[in-house]
Amino acid sequence: MEDSCTGQEARKTHISLVVIGHVDSGKSTTTGRLLCECGIVDERTLEMYTQESAQAGKASFKYAWIVDNLKSERERGITIDITLSNFTSPRYQFTIIDAPGHRDFVKNMITGTSQA
Repeated sequence: MEDSCTGQEARKTHISLVVIGHVDSGKSTTTGRLLCECGIVDERTLEMYTQESAQAGKASFKYAWIVDNLKSERERGITIDITLSNFTSPRYQFTIIDAPGHRDFVKNMITGTSQA
């Protein structure tokens, strides 16, 4: 939206969302699904993750693989590092952070939360 007085784009309200919780509670799956529902992930990319996760014997992880990009995360089935996603809607600018829940990676979760 452009401001008629200054000709500059009006600032959008920024919303930060950090997804935290216990290990294996579906944080990455929920975050990946949210990104799909918001149109951030195209059908072609989702199909690629669907095929890759099925070939690895982890078909139910297709949405989690949208945000869990590290090879070790996909092999172990847990989030190790944060994933930061930014997108805008007509009214808002969003930052969504998927944080690890495993106790070995709490430091990464705290670091990620501070970036929100």
